[in-house]
Amino acid sequence: MADPARAAKLAQRIKVVVAEALGRKVKDPRLEGITVTDARVTNDLQHATVYYTVFGDQAVQADAAKGLEKAKGVLRQEVGRNITVRLTPTLEFVADQIPVNASNLEELLREAKKRDAEVAALAAQAKHAGDADPYKSDASADVDIDEDDFDEEDLDLGSGDEPDEDGNK
Repeated sequence: MADPARAAKLAQRIKVVVAEALGRKVKDPRLEGITVTDARVTNDLQHATVYYTVFGDQAVQADAAKGLEKAKGVLRQEVGRNITVRLTPTLEFVADQIPVNASNLEELLREAKKRDAEVAALAAQAKHAGDADPYKSDASADVDIDEDDFDEEDLDLGSGDEPDEDGNK
């Protein structure tokens, strides 16, 4: 098994070589709109998966997939010339789903933003269920209560049947 760092470097090199070969060596008009987005190599360096995107509708994408399958031998030969590995890895081309996933994610974010705006509008119009100040006191606001105003006789310390700590009732 090869080092994963070496596999990652080889994958980046394969990505560059395939992209350049698509522009220089392969003259298929179906492959003109292809962008190589990523490449992955197994740890044993035997198989490489190349991810690509194509701008266009489903028919253009299907034509690009057919063109890549037809050009796979030429691209593998070009990869073999430009990398320093004993065995040239087999190439597999996979259409990259990142643009589709990104558009779905953007749609979900737009929907979440719209719902957040609706909730904020409802919150702005909301009223308290009870009074605005649920902690009202019976004392008027202009009367100040100090600790000095209370005497021990004013406090009701219980039923009066129990003796206090001095033994008094």
